[in-house]
Amino acid sequence: MSILSSGRALIDAQPVLRQAGLTTNMHYADFGCGPLGHFVFPASEIVSPEGKVYAVDILKSSLSSLEGRVQIEAKNNISLVWGDFERVGGVKILPGTLHMISIVNIVPVLLRSPNAISEIKRLLRPDGKLLLIDWVKEKTAIGPPPEHRVSSQETEYILTKAGFFLKHLFNAGPFHWAQVFTTLG
Repeated sequence: MSILSSGRALIDAQPVLRQAGLTTNMHYADFGCGPLGHFVFPASEIVSPEGKVYAVDILKSSLSSLEGRVQIEAKNNISLVWGDFERVGGVKILPGTLHMISIVNIVPVLLRSPNAISEIKRLLRPDGKLLLIDWVKEKTAIGPPPEHRVSSQETEYILTKAGFFLKHLFNAGPFHWAQVFTTLG
């Protein structure tokens, strides 16, 4: 049996989301949710039926993969959203309504696109949080090569310049860092 038999061995989404501050009744979006919805389904449990979870991806195939599971599990608080967070207005969610947005393992996309930061600001509530998670920037047995990774210091520098404030930095698993930002100091 492999030590990494599931995604939870790398990042256990539910405790990470709780540590980032996700609670009941919140509206949450996972940008780049992927075909498995690794953060989407745990978030659905945390926010409860009164909350709302948006699974956002630019790949329609990823959303199609999630659609069946959403229906089978009768997750009425999950909405699948085809969108491009690298474009302002590219994600069809009402502005200023999200309590939290997460970006997991695709942080370099955020850092290369100033429009992505603007889109996040457009969608977050004034007290909203941005959760970033990515691979540590060192050689590990698994994951992308170190030159394709970003450090938490790089993200802090860019997001601070864009008007965000780092509230919390923690380990999201054995190979990942996590940061929680807000727009309020």
